[in-house]
Parts: sequence; structure tokens; C-alpha cells
Amino acid sequence: MLRSQIAIDPRDLMSNFIQTLRFRHLALVESLATHGTMHRATEALNMTQSTGSKMLMDVEAMVGCPLFVREPRGMRVTEMGELFVAHAREQLGRLRRFEEGFSAMRQGGYGTLVVGAIMGSAPDLVARTVAEVKRARPHMTVRLVGETSDQIISLLERGDLDLAVGRVSDPRAREAFRFEPLADEPLAVVVRAGHTLDSPGRPLSLTALIAHPWVLQPTSTPARRVLDAAFAEAGRQPTDVVEAVSIFGILHLVQQSDAVALLPLAVVRDHIRAGLLAQLQMTEMMSIAGFGLITRRDAPLSEAAAMFAAALRRNAHVSEEASEALST
Repeated sequence: MLRSQIAIDPRDLMSNFIQTLRFRHLALVESLATHGTMHRATEALNMTQSTGSKMLMDVEAMVGCPLFVREPRGMRVTEMGELFVAHAREQLGRLRRFEEGFSAMRQGGYGTLVVGAIMGSAPDLVARTVAEVKRARPHMTVRLVGETSDQIISLLERGDLDLAVGRVSDPRAREAFRFEPLADEPLAVVVRAGHTLDSPGRPLSLTALIAHPWVLQPTSTPARRVLDAAFAEAGRQPTDVVEAVSIFGILHLVQQSDAVALLPLAVVRDHIRAGLLAQLQMTEMMSIAGFGLITRRDAPLSEAAAMFAAALRRNAHVSEEASEALST
């Protein structure tokens, strides 16, 4: 009988984990999944290949099934291995977070809070909340990780984040995470101040803007998907296009050219108030799914994370009121 076919009582397996697994076992499995070969994995951990091979044999003996398939060009993770790798990354992430927080507190600080955020959508909300928390805890280190929602979910699952501000689009992820809506996300069509389109008058249709140059976000972003759908409905696509990943790059390009851009209102609000950009009146109202507070269902928030979440909720109401005032 193959080892992968051996029936194992989950309670026995968990007992083995608790009693026998060590940090280096988890680190080796995670490193093998990351690097793909025993040579690179053990090199990253500063151990010999023979030690790594022996440790992997020990781990696979504990769980009763192979975690990797040895192939000519490296090592491929098995289906059971994927589950183990996810467990290893989660535990290692929590250990690293504990080490950082413990070290900071030992040196007289107040620990570390790591927040994942889709900064292109909620920069003012997150920044206001960080400022509020830092006023209350000036010696606590707050680290912001700005990624896409999918990347944030992955980091949160691994235990690398305390909480996150983003979206949960995958129904399966909603089983593992709590999602608390914070704000809707209206979009704004903007040009530089003084642009020929920057004049009061009748609202413009998207069709009337297609002939103008555009600065677009990548096709994978929610705002771009909304815009592409609107272009498709109009039956035309802009031909004078610059595509930029960086929100800040888009803002600079719009200010220095005659290009049009569609961005979250929260991103451009301060630029509009400062007279750097002008929001065009549009006949179409465009928005994307609102973002919210994302936390793990199986892990309670630390005291610092709970404090941040409470401040985030308060500030979300302020941002929502400001957005409504600016968009009317």
C-alpha cells in the first residue's frame, strides 16, 4: 500500500504535530515549497542537504504521506503537501510576528502592528487611522503593507498581518475571514486643472471622452474592469493610452498632460481640493464594490489590532461623509 493511501486518524496526526514538529521542520517545508529544490532550500536555511533530506523524511514519516514528489528538475508539492505548507507558513508567520512584538516590547516599545491595505482605494482612511493610533501609542511600530486584495488575503492567511483593509471576492475566503464593510467606493473621472474639459456645463458622457488620451490602471484592477465594461457597452475603446501600475504615477501623468483618468474618489480628493486636478461631471455614475475590514475567523485580534479596528470604523464614517459631500 502506498503511504499516501494510509488511513490516519486526524487526532493522532495532530498529536504528532504538537509533540514532534519543530520550527526547523516547518521552515524546511516552507523553504522547499518556495525554492523548489533541496539545494536552494537548505542553502537558504544555512543547513546541509543531507540534514534537510533527513528532516524531510522525518516529517513525512510523522504525517504518513509524501509532501513532495522528487522530479528531475526539482521537488513538486503534493496535494497533501499543499495543506502542510499552508500550515507551516501560518505558524512561521505567527512566530515571526511574536518575535517582532516581543523584541520591541523588551526594548521599551509597545510591539508591532502590521496592517495590509489596498492603498489605492483607502489611503486617507488608513492614514487617518494610523495617525490616531500613533497619537495614542507613539512607541508602537505600525507597518503598512500595500498590496492587492488577493495578496493581502494570502498574507493574512499566513499570519503575516494582524488585519487588513480590502475586499473579499472569493466566496471560499469568506469562510475563513470576517468581512465588515467600511465604505462604498465611488470613482471619479479627472483631468488636470485648466484642461479644456475643465469647464462648467452639461455633464459629459463617457463616449465623448474616448477620443481623448487616457492613463489607465492595469486590466486586473477593479476600476479598470468597470471602465472596460463601460467602453465595451459604448462599442468603442480609446486608442491613445498609457497604462501605469502606480497610482502615484497616474496622478503625475494626468497633472502633466491632457490625459483623462478614472480613479477612486478617495485617491483624488485632496488633489481636487488643492486645485491640481478637476473632477468631470459625468452622465454615468461609476463605482466599484466597497472595501472593508478583514480579519481571521480563527484568530482573535490583539489589543493593538482591536484598537486599530475601532479607530478604522470611526474614521470610515468621516470618509464616507466627505465623499458624499464632494460627489454632490
